[in-house]
Amino acid sequence: MKINRFAEVGNWVLERFPLAKVWEEHMTHYYAPKNFNIWYFFGSLALLMLANQLVTGILLTMNYKPDAKLAFDSVEYIMRDVHWGWLIRYMHSTGASAFFIVVYLHMFRGLMYGSFKQPRELIWIFGMLIFVCLMAEAFMGYLLPWGQMSYWGAQVIISLFSAIPVIGDDLSLWVRGDYVVSDATLNRFFAFHVISVPLVLILLVFMHLVALHEVGSNNPDGVEIKKYKNEMGIPLDGIPFHPYFTVKDIFGASVFLLFFATVIFYMPEMNGYFLEHANFIPADPMKTPEHIAPVWYFTPFYAILRAIPDKFAGVVGMGGAIVVLFLLPWLDRNPVKSIRYRSGFYKKALLLFVISFIGLGYLGTQPATPTLTMFARIFTAIYFGFFLLMPLYTRWEKTKPVPKRLTPHHSLEEDLPALFEELTLLKHSDSENGDPAFRGSFFNLRPNPDGIIKVLGRFAKKIVESLD
Repeated sequence: MKINRFAEVGNWVLERFPLAKVWEEHMTHYYAPKNFNIWYFFGSLALLMLANQLVTGILLTMNYKPDAKLAFDSVEYIMRDVHWGWLIRYMHSTGASAFFIVVYLHMFRGLMYGSFKQPRELIWIFGMLIFVCLMAEAFMGYLLPWGQMSYWGAQVIISLFSAIPVIGDDLSLWVRGDYVVSDATLNRFFAFHVISVPLVLILLVFMHLVALHEVGSNNPDGVEIKKYKNEMGIPLDGIPFHPYFTVKDIFGASVFLLFFATVIFYMPEMNGYFLEHANFIPADPMKTPEHIAPVWYFTPFYAILRAIPDKFAGVVGMGGAIVVLFLLPWLDRNPVKSIRYRSGFYKKALLLFVISFIGLGYLGTQPATPTLTMFARIFTAIYFGFFLLMPLYTRWEKTKPVPKRLTPHHSLEEDLPALFEELTLLKHSDSENGDPAFRGSFFNLRPNPDGIIKVLGRFAKKIVESLD
């Protein structure tokens, strides 16, 4: 009787709210390419980290005081006296770094497989707007602990707005709410960080997903699976997102959370990269830290700013490094999407871009010496050269033939058993005299030097071939 009543209530809701229709359109009847690889984990992981930041942020606001006199002490109170407060704080602070790691890898996958190209230009634009919102959200949240690096980092970054002609000084004053970083700055940053930017971020994520499901997901081959369908209108190379990819994403999330938990419990500060040592000291407007640098995920753009000697030109360069990403769908003139079928020149250019980005990220954490500044300028030239020269070198590059349908590529799961056998050997003494049930166990294996050398040789050969 109770079951029937629950069914009646459920039917009553479904008649008035299209939950089943939404579930079918975006999960069970949404067909995704069947050749997704490990790079396609990072979209769902970004959603996971967004949920983590929202939930832990709400819990932190229950005990945080957005007051210049109380903010630092309230964070210490959360860490020391609130039940599991230290865990919530570390989940939020470490989660911010994990969020940017996932987002950067997600963006890199888009560069590799051409996820920004027609018909997915709008998906890329929404994704870049999400990235800008994340940067604003992280910057405003960075001030809230009211530590030394939080205070002086905000002071330096906000002062950059003053380099803008005509409106610069007024804009800096409006952002701060005062002539210096003060209680007014803390209050407005708290309001933006907790309410305004998250609402915009959630809206952009929703639009990003809707646009993605409208045109369909890209894949490692860069082939449009909607071109070839069966008599029922189902893509021949597609499989339902649920349950196939939801289960796969759950596995990926489990592995990711294992590493995430390891960092939280054993190295939450990551030697000062995730939480700077100076930020454990209360903000002091009368004492400047010896070396002011932003959090690691801002350092590539900060290094570009410092590499340019003129203040205004540096601000333009830093902003241009982000704006140029928005133009990527129109800078790449080659119709081939996937890096599998692009020329060796594009692969080398992408490799140089990655090296320059990582190099700028490191240089942004170091003091600006003449030698490091010279390297920063070289990496800045490579960074912009990758994008601004793209209309030239992508138009004339020679590409490989693109298949009409998805090609079979061995996945890691399929190759792992054979690879494991090649890398290991049975211990002879145990295999001859030991328990038969124990002979084939993991503990009865030892590394195989010849197999390791062969596997590394094949891996190196594949890298060289991919660059040809």
